[in-house]
Parts: sequence; C-alpha cells; structure tokens
Amino acid sequence: MTPEERYSRQVLFRGIGADGQRRLATARVAMVGCGATGSAVASLLARAGVGSLRIIDRDYVEPSNLQRQSLFDENDAAESVPKAIAAARKIAAFNSAIVVEPQVADLTPENVDSLLAGFDLILDGTDNFETRYLVNDYAIAQGRPWIYAAAVGSYGVTMDILPGETACLACVFPAPPRGVVETCDTSGILNSAVNLGASIEATEALKLLVGARDRLRRTLLSFDVWTNERSEISTACSRPDCQTCGKREFIHLEGKGRPHITLCGRNSVQIHERERPIDFAEMTERLKPHGAVRHNDFVLKFWREDYEMTLFPDGRAIIKGTADTAIARSLYARYVGS
Repeated sequence: MTPEERYSRQVLFRGIGADGQRRLATARVAMVGCGATGSAVASLLARAGVGSLRIIDRDYVEPSNLQRQSLFDENDAAESVPKAIAAARKIAAFNSAIVVEPQVADLTPENVDSLLAGFDLILDGTDNFETRYLVNDYAIAQGRPWIYAAAVGSYGVTMDILPGETACLACVFPAPPRGVVETCDTSGILNSAVNLGASIEATEALKLLVGARDRLRRTLLSFDVWTNERSEISTACSRPDCQTCGKREFIHLEGKGRPHITLCGRNSVQIHERERPIDFAEMTERLKPHGAVRHNDFVLKFWREDYEMTLFPDGRAIIKGTADTAIARSLYARYVGS
C-alpha cells in the first residue's frame, strides 16, 4: 500500500493537502499516558500518518479498561501487558509505516527530559494533575507546545498550550483541585465522552503539526455529553503573575514536594523505586512460598491475601487492596526489599 492510497481521503481535505501530509510524515509526537484518552488519540494520529509516536505509560491493561480504551483487547488484559507495549503492537498492525516507540515508565522530574526532548508536540493522556503540572513546567521551559485533555463521567475538557502565545495550565489552574475529586474509579466514565475529547485533542494536534496555527482553538473547552452542557473560557492571554509562564518558576520540574509514593486510582498505591532492577525469574522463585505469582517479559504479578502487587523491571510497583501508603510500603519492603 502506498502513502498516496492510504492517506488519499485526508489529502483531499483542503486543510491538510499534500503538503500537510508530508509534514505529518516527519512529525514527532509524545503521548504521555495511554489510557482512555491517550489510546484514542494515539490511534487517530497513527491512522492520520504522524511519522513518529512515543507512547509513555506506567500502567498495564486490566479488564475494566476494555470498555473505553480502544487499543487493547482481552488477551492484553489477561496477560497484564503494559499499555505502552500493547498500544504499539496494535498500531503496528494497522500502520506499519510509522515509528511507534513504547516507553513503560512513570514520567518524573528525573526522566522528563530524556523522555520528552526533541518532540514537536506533547499530548496529555494522563489521569493526574501531578504529571500534568510536570509536563506544563517542561513545555514552558522548553518552549514546546502541548495539549491538555481530561475526561471523567460524561464530562470532558481540553486546552491548547502554546508557550509565549496562550495561557498555560498553571494560569488556569494555579493549584490542583482540593477536596474530593471525581475519578473514573469513583464516578465511572462514558466511552463517548472520552472519544469526543480525544477527537478534539487529535484535531488540534493535526492543526499544529501541519502549520495551521491560525486555526488553533485558544480556549479551555469543557463539555458534558449527558447533560448537553458546554462552556468555553478564553486562554488567549497568559496571567502575568503565573508562577510558571509569568515568573518562570518551575517547581514541578525541580521535583519540589513530589511524593515518593503516589496514589494511583482507587484503593491502590504506586511506589516509585530507582536503581532497583528486578530479575523476574529470581523474584518469582522467591515469592512462590508466599502466594500466587506469575510474570511475563514486562510485569510480575503477586497475590498475597487481599493484596495484589504488580512489579515492573525497574523496581516500580503498584499495590492494590489498600490506599494506605504505610501498608503498601510495608508489603513492598517485606517481599521486594526496603
């Protein structure tokens, strides 16, 4: 199949054309997070012919993901395949002409430059403000455009961030939401809300990548597909007193106050470890007397009483069955090491 055949209908669209398609073929995009929104956006951009995609995700596929996360199937869930790996495999099956680079990693101040340097655009597919503020800091510091997007329940929101031109994430949200915050684990989510948000995010990405900057939306757009409510707030101007783009204080990039252990969804805790490579075969033998254990090339899963521990090759772990970081730390120390 030739590129002319594959992208013929897209090239016919005057906003892209042959020149725009050539620009897409040389574009490099980083997708941070490959859950519901991330997998939908990655699929759309891969089908549109974006030449290089780096997919960064720290999690693995579970059965509950299949309702809305479009790049995964039942086998991925049964095998607990990391989302970045599963996404890259699916994309290769429908567009082998582009480069997809999966990175099974948690984006942190220590690795953000190595994971995001050199990309034309950074896209948000994550599920937490901690990571979004880190991306925002990095993008503003580097003068790199990025697109914020989120969805929960029947609600979605998205915003283009163009350093030096528009407001940044910290202009609109100087601090993360306080109190009880809705998540997909507590409030559920409609796949249609995800797909609408992903379609808008992907379209804005295409505009930017083909050079149609005059068509980019300069608002924070929010919508509710169930109640039919919709709103827009202008983001055309940044706030002069913004800590990030105004004062250029990059506290998230510097790692100030970043927790070593972070909550990861409902009733689970993620533990960050560095410089602790895990030999899965050796760890499996060590854990067998203490509970059920299995592993593949990408993750090791261990069940002990009411807890489930998922270990990654770099020593990072997600422990389900508790939201208590002390219990999670104790389990990790007991079975992996302190």
